[in-house]
Amino acid sequence: MFEPDRVRSLWELMRYRAELSPRQPMFFDETTGGSGQAVTFGEVRDRARRLAAGFHGLGIGAGTRVLWQLPTWPLTVAVSLALARLGSVQIPVLHLHREREVGFALRQSAAAYAIVPGEWRGHDYAGTARKAAPAGVRVLSAADGLPEAAPGSGGTLPDFVRPDSTPTWIYYTSGTTAEPKGVQHTDGSLLAGGIGLATALGMTPADTGSIAFPYAHIAGPDYLVAMLLSGFPAVVLDTFEPAAAVEAYRRHGVTMAGGSTAFYQAFLDEARRRRAHAGPGPAVRLVPTLRLLSGGGAPLPPELYHAAGRELECAVVHGYGMTECPMITMGTPYDSDEQLAHTVGKPVTGARVRIVRSDGSAARTGEPGEITVRGPMVCRGYTDPALTSGAFDADGWFHTGDLGLLRTDGHLVITGRLKDIIIRKGENISAQEIEELVRAHPAVGEAAVIGLPDRERGERVCAVVTLVGAGAGAGSAPGAGAGALTLGALTAHLRRAGLMPQKLPEQLEILDALPRGGPLNKVLKGALRERFGQR
Repeated sequence: MFEPDRVRSLWELMRYRAELSPRQPMFFDETTGGSGQAVTFGEVRDRARRLAAGFHGLGIGAGTRVLWQLPTWPLTVAVSLALARLGSVQIPVLHLHREREVGFALRQSAAAYAIVPGEWRGHDYAGTARKAAPAGVRVLSAADGLPEAAPGSGGTLPDFVRPDSTPTWIYYTSGTTAEPKGVQHTDGSLLAGGIGLATALGMTPADTGSIAFPYAHIAGPDYLVAMLLSGFPAVVLDTFEPAAAVEAYRRHGVTMAGGSTAFYQAFLDEARRRRAHAGPGPAVRLVPTLRLLSGGGAPLPPELYHAAGRELECAVVHGYGMTECPMITMGTPYDSDEQLAHTVGKPVTGARVRIVRSDGSAARTGEPGEITVRGPMVCRGYTDPALTSGAFDADGWFHTGDLGLLRTDGHLVITGRLKDIIIRKGENISAQEIEELVRAHPAVGEAAVIGLPDRERGERVCAVVTLVGAGAGAGSAPGAGAGALTLGALTAHLRRAGLMPQKLPEQLEILDALPRGGPLNKVLKGALRERFGQR
């Protein structure tokens, strides 16, 4: 009998689901060349076994370090499951990264193999990997064919050994350090995150999900675990283009979509675009079967929550996690509008959240401070022991670097980041607090608030915005309606909203689009600080 609370292996979970639902679709392949083909749970398990046999023939086994940089394909999931079957150490790298990042990950992780797609979307990944790889690293290209036992043969595999507490995953994440940080996870910690997600969302085999974000992101196995536990399939996209994604979701009857705040905004924009061009007659929902938008990775403005839910006619359920802890809190479809619009939900199954003051003492309910977390989903530290000792306190609580508070109803509110605090004349100002109020101005589309160096104040508050109706072009020219908003008009709006004078922006910049990057398309505040810091 399968017991989710005791599982320690991703492979065991895949095997369990394939035995239970062998002929049920696991993926609808809408990747380049996929043509919407259904791939069953049994087929994914069988291909993972064949790949595991092929990898084993090359000498890949328990503890072998294998970097893989692959787009979001069903093959990618099968490769990852094959390595899990062998007990290898996996180093997923986002397909967005190039020679510098790939080379660092190969060297720092001491990987022996690299698996890449070959040439894809105009970039030669195999050439990049070979150029970046230290001597002795073997590069395997999916374009040339990965080693795989013949169908039906089964191949030769070693006995399966359940993993222990030794890390079997290394994720590289950027942060406040100059070099990426290697975050170490076990199968168990990733499974715990996925169990928390599955429990909160309550998906069933009757649902159809979607994966339009990079599977190499920490959210990849998180979502996979939820699929395997709940038994629902997902539409898989290797690139996200809103109009094409909507058509794929309509074809397959997707009931849950999302990924991050940027995805919510993209679907909302697409719904509004279609409505503006629609002829007379009753309005048609963007995705008629959609009942749930879910995701995380960035703050969810209350205005976007209400607008997306109203326009798409579905629930919007947001959560909170990070590479070091893939699932911390999550809203549920049963939460109230107020809770969903203003919080990131309650701690998921197994997670414990504590808010601490600057001196390390526990904050009271409703008192803001740094968010710390404990639980089986927390990483096993960094590859750099010095970073590990700095991130965990003596009692084992992981310090997230995020600021927030726990409400009396147990829901978590995120108020900003320690590094996203603007220090103006010695006073700490939360950028996120101001951003939420700036976005509420009727002329503002998106907003980012940053601190810029200032000789008199230490830092000054700068609001960078896009305007409603402005073009979504290069992001370097002023918005088409730049004259529609002035600094005086914005500060008057903020005063009416009750913002204290010390927090009012002293600089306003208007762009066609905010610079974004990374797997979840987050706003690049560093680029904004660099650009506007000298004005």
